[in-house]
Amino acid sequence: MNLKAILEGILFVVGDEGISKERLLKILEVSDEDLQKVISEYTDDLNSDDRGLQIEHYNDNYKLVTKKEHADYYKKLVDDEISDTLSPAALETLAIIAYNEPITRLMVDEIRGVSSIYVMRKLVLKNLIKEVGRSELPGRPILYGVTDQFLDYFGLESLDDLPEIKEESVETKDLFLSKYSEE
Repeated sequence: MNLKAILEGILFVVGDEGISKERLLKILEVSDEDLQKVISEYTDDLNSDDRGLQIEHYNDNYKLVTKKEHADYYKKLVDDEISDTLSPAALETLAIIAYNEPITRLMVDEIRGVSSIYVMRKLVLKNLIKEVGRSELPGRPILYGVTDQFLDYFGLESLDDLPEIKEESVETKDLFLSKYSEE
């Protein structure tokens, strides 16, 4: 079993959140010493000039990040991907966050019915949403809210200026009976 490869996969899966040393110890079922050895070896591998990632360690958390020396290239990528217009998915996500903040990404996903991780990353990059804290739910997921730039973008002074959402009454019909009833 290649622990470096497993570590790399775990760090990839957890993404921006990172993972604590305690969780790594539990998942990999290794001693603290063995974990440090695997992390050190993997860090050495990543320090090679032909690699674009590195391990970042903060507050007993580990995550994969891009190397700072390549930042100019990543900035070009982001600048190319971010346009001045917002997609319908981005607008929908923004509305959900604005009307329900603070809200977790999983709550946004539940309301939308699809994954919002990619859209929310773009909205963070555009500085239209930001992290506003941590939920008390298990795992303490990140809470998101809109930014002042969001208000400026939509010409609002505050979230109180958002239009009210009116519940529309939908008449329910028995479609089968209405279409196939005998006249």
